[in-house]
Amino acid sequence: MTRASAETLAALQDLVYVASDDGVLGEMFRDVVFRQRGQVVALESAPGGAVTHAGDKEVALIDVEIDRMNVRYDRNWAGFHRRRWDRDPDLYSSFITDSLRRDHSEDEVGAILQLVTGEQKIELLGSLARRIWESPFENYSRFVDRKIRFKTGDETVRNIIDGGGGICTEKVQALKFLTDHYGLQSEYLIAGPGTRGPVPEARLRELLTTFDFSFAKREMRYWDHTALLYTLNGTTVLVDATNGNIPFLFLEDEAAESLLGYDDKSPLKVRMSVRDEEFYYHRVAQDIPENLFFALEGWITDADLMQVFENELGLYISEDWFVTPMAFKDRTEFDDLKRRYLRVCQCAGLDCSVSDGWTLDTPLGRRFAEQEVEISQKILSAKDHLQKRYDEWDGDGHQTALVTVALRESSRGRPTEEKATTADV
Repeated sequence: MTRASAETLAALQDLVYVASDDGVLGEMFRDVVFRQRGQVVALESAPGGAVTHAGDKEVALIDVEIDRMNVRYDRNWAGFHRRRWDRDPDLYSSFITDSLRRDHSEDEVGAILQLVTGEQKIELLGSLARRIWESPFENYSRFVDRKIRFKTGDETVRNIIDGGGGICTEKVQALKFLTDHYGLQSEYLIAGPGTRGPVPEARLRELLTTFDFSFAKREMRYWDHTALLYTLNGTTVLVDATNGNIPFLFLEDEAAESLLGYDDKSPLKVRMSVRDEEFYYHRVAQDIPENLFFALEGWITDADLMQVFENELGLYISEDWFVTPMAFKDRTEFDDLKRRYLRVCQCAGLDCSVSDGWTLDTPLGRRFAEQEVEISQKILSAKDHLQKRYDEWDGDGHQTALVTVALRESSRGRPTEEKATTADV
């Protein structure tokens, strides 16, 4: 068995068996069903096999489907993180020490990892949060390499080590995965634009049961974003390591409480691609974010495309750039979408280039590729799988193009040649 195959098998086991607190697999999740050619296969029965060929070799193949549609939210998160850590402890330990070495001497690193004082825990948390924040805010990794539609915390750490990153829900899990190993007490926060009022917890739980998101946009804004709240030897620390359009937040005590107060809550002003939004952070019952992450892993099958298109996160966001795909079936639809992007960006005072296909061969695209060489290559390599997934999502026959938006003056250079006309507006 290859290493990749072993990792895939282990990931499947995590979806079938519940782990104990020490990371040992125990009973299966309730209501897991195995099927073969649409028929249920009882646990005491042997599944049928078939013979196929891999090159010149004859191979016995057993094709079994794992049906988890009726599984409940029974994951033991502590055991799940422990099991994932134990698969490659040297890799994750090296990530932690390397993160600390960026800010501290070798002697200081050793002292911090004793984690005796609250200050040492805060230093560890700060170095890890900064390292994760500095990784790209991106969706392109969903469509390249292992093509994981929604990464767990350990998978996000591996992606960061490989030069990628993730979105808020993935990065927050990466940080919690690492700090859970050292026993740092934390809880998930949810946040969203214009959500000052109380969290509609009952409604969010209902959405995670029915998966009927029709007419739920107002409630879903409450979990548009996620962060973490730590309690370390009496000190409260709010950490947001998202990046993209979110500033690095590492707020202690009163500063953290100013964003979390029940009666007098301050918003965080966030620059979206074409407008500013006021984000409000909320404490919430932990089953809600935990179950949301679990659902995004397995039940919300279009999580990869939903983040790119419906949540308008595109493939990459930084202080300087926003790069997003555009899917269309014919030239008329392409021209209409292009006009819309150019019109919106012009109204916001932003420069925008739209390619004729999946290239960066536009004025802004070339400038972006010069500044972000590795990221631009990853984006270009994402085409085939993204287009295949989009056809699965919305029917066959789509073509794709890339939209590049300069978000700051420093990235714009000379005005682009593409502008919306008065007729477009």
